[in-house]
Amino acid sequence: MSDIRSPWDSEPTAAPEPQPAIPSARTGRETAAEPVADVEPLRLAPLLARRQNPWLIVEVDGSAAGHGGLVWALREAARREATVVAVHVLDDSDGDPLGGSGRVHPRTRAAARDHLEAHVLRAIGETGVQGRCRTAVLERPVFDALSAATQGADLVVVGSRGKSLLRHAIPRPLTRRLARGA
Repeated sequence: MSDIRSPWDSEPTAAPEPQPAIPSARTGRETAAEPVADVEPLRLAPLLARRQNPWLIVEVDGSAAGHGGLVWALREAARREATVVAVHVLDDSDGDPLGGSGRVHPRTRAAARDHLEAHVLRAIGETGVQGRCRTAVLERPVFDALSAATQGADLVVVGSRGKSLLRHAIPRPLTRRLARGA
């Protein structure tokens, strides 16, 4: 077994010392010579509020700008301990009334994933940042919903654990950032 432990694991303790027997309730007799076991508080690992690491979503479309965005995101992910999600967006089929319903041919999806992974490997080779990137092939409506959320639209995510609403934080005034010397 490895010696590497999570910071949340408790410290290893030595084997507990044998405690003297506690007198039974039947006898009810305790003498000064018989020690009674001390009660110690239970030691719990500290509960620290930890912010989840950020996610950087990058649309990779094969253009030079898309590649530049992926390279920047990988470097930023290394700096911020973030995860990059490189996304290839599949466009809607023309005139399909059920567009975005997942009716994309599996070969088309596999070719898009291979193309995306080739771009990611090229960016990893250029930056040297490894282990911080995932890939996904998304339908156009899903990517449009994420893009709209970045531009101020509300995004409600409903899942098996409940629902949550993503809203923008109020930006800080510029004078406050300058006062800190940033």
